[in-house]
Amino acid sequence: MPFKAILAFEDGSVFHGKGFGKEMFNVGELVFNTSMTGYQEIITDPSYKKQIITFTHPHIGNTGINAEDSESKIIHASGIVVKKFCEKPSNWRSIQTLEEFLIKNKVIAISEIDTREITSLLREKGAMNCCIGAISSISEKNAVKAAQEFEGLKGMDLAKVVSTEKEYEWKQGTWPQNQKSEKSYPVVAYDYGIKENILRLLSDHVGKVKVVNAKTSFEEIIKLKPKGIFLSNGPGDPEPCNYAIKNIKKFLNAQVPIFGICLGHQLLALAGGAKTYKMKFGHHGANHPVQNISSKDVFITSQNHGFAVDIDTLPPNIKVTHKSLFDKSLQGIEFEDTPAFSFQGHPEASPGPQEIQVLFKKFSLMVEDYAKT
Repeated sequence: MPFKAILAFEDGSVFHGKGFGKEMFNVGELVFNTSMTGYQEIITDPSYKKQIITFTHPHIGNTGINAEDSESKIIHASGIVVKKFCEKPSNWRSIQTLEEFLIKNKVIAISEIDTREITSLLREKGAMNCCIGAISSISEKNAVKAAQEFEGLKGMDLAKVVSTEKEYEWKQGTWPQNQKSEKSYPVVAYDYGIKENILRLLSDHVGKVKVVNAKTSFEEIIKLKPKGIFLSNGPGDPEPCNYAIKNIKKFLNAQVPIFGICLGHQLLALAGGAKTYKMKFGHHGANHPVQNISSKDVFITSQNHGFAVDIDTLPPNIKVTHKSLFDKSLQGIEFEDTPAFSFQGHPEASPGPQEIQVLFKKFSLMVEDYAKT
């Protein structure tokens, strides 16, 4: 049943709406996502830890929730903001409603909010700290106070929070066949908040993948004689992740092939000597044009990040491979003295266009070449 709810900003602004999901309150950084599909994949993406998602698409919940599209086992977002919340979905794959899924995961949603106004506000002022809550759980005054007291994502290491506690092996390929790859190169994936479709694509291209905790040491991994290292996406600020940066530096020196995505891209750049910065409102959506610098080809990509690598701090041995056509921010790098490259966006999509999945093929070729040495 819907309930009265509020969305309170750190600047004192308060929006009133209709609540769904768990009757509670939570705080986080409010961002907007422009994807028109894929809300299930978005809210289960670990990269949204400690964030509240405003969906610019007006109808959310129409297709319910199915058993195959989640990017992790739980909802990681702190809450969701929508214009219209669909209570009665219609889709042949649906096994439960979005509200049932929210209640199960103890997450709140607020609807009947002018998401266009929210988006304009965030574009003008930048991502803001917010409190989303049921009126029965928190007052307006306390909600504003809670938003103001939230420490923000700058300086927050969340990779270690969402990372798997136990290592495991992944063998499943991409949907709908989910076939196991015949290839078998020992590749290790560092889980900083990894999405399952990344693992499916890695499996398609290199075979079985061993997924390890974010803090697993270089010394432990090198004993496995890996033919490639994958650095996953994830939430939070990359700079506090000293354990990851330290490990990556050692893999670079060892000349083991490395492929990084999103947070993994930022960590690879930091290990190479570059710096990162907090963006005004980040990139969150499935319609972002990115250009390959050498070929001039333009790819429409899926994006989800609030931090970026400062292009002006790249050392001479790292070249720029991709740039955003929205704001010219750095989207891809490649080392010239070791087999390592990375991409800021999400080539695995889920949701979003799949045309830049060629990067997984590039990684597989690097792994195959290394395996011959």
